[in-house]
Amino acid sequence: MDELGPLAVKTYPGSEWVANRSRVTFEPDYGRRGKVWVHGAFEPATGEAALILSGKRDSASHIQLLEKIIPTFPAERLLIIEDNLSTHHSRDTRIALAAWPEIQILFLPKYACWLNLIEPWWKQLKSLALKGRKFETQAELEAALWEGLEYSNQHRYPYQWKKKPQEQLPPWGGHGFCKST
Repeated sequence: MDELGPLAVKTYPGSEWVANRSRVTFEPDYGRRGKVWVHGAFEPATGEAALILSGKRDSASHIQLLEKIIPTFPAERLLIIEDNLSTHHSRDTRIALAAWPEIQILFLPKYACWLNLIEPWWKQLKSLALKGRKFETQAELEAALWEGLEYSNQHRYPYQWKKKPQEQLPPWGGHGFCKST
C-alpha cells in the first residue's frame, strides 16, 4: 500500500512530437484547479489493485483504504507491506488495526523503495490515466483515475520481479537513493 500524489488538476504531457523539432515539447500548465491524493493497494500475485481518492493524506484516508482491502482481497490473513509514512503507523491507524486481527503490517526498511511492489503499478496507472491528458476539474481527474484502475484490473497479470541480484556492490556501498514519501 502506498500513496500517489497529490495529483493536480492540470495538463499531463504525453510524448507528442512537434513538426520540425528533434525533441518532445509541450505547453507547461501550472494549473491550480484542485488536487487529489491517491491511496492504493496492489496484490502482486494477481495484479489486482484498489484505490481510495481523498482531498488529503491522513490517517482517516489510510483507514478507508484498509477497510476497502478486506472485501477486495478476501483472505484469512492479510500481510500488508507498507513504507514508513507517518499515516501508516499513526495512533488512529494502530487503533483501527486492533479491530482487524487478520491484518498484519510489515514495514519496509527505510531507503529500500525498490522493494515496494506498488511503485511499478503507480507508473502504469499514471500512464493509463494521466499521460497526454488535460484536466480542467477535479472530477475529470478522478474519473480518469477510476477508468485507469478499471482498465488495469481488467487486464491484470501477476507481477514478475525483474530485478536481478547484484553481483558486485557499487563503490558507494550499494545504497540507492529513493524518493521520500
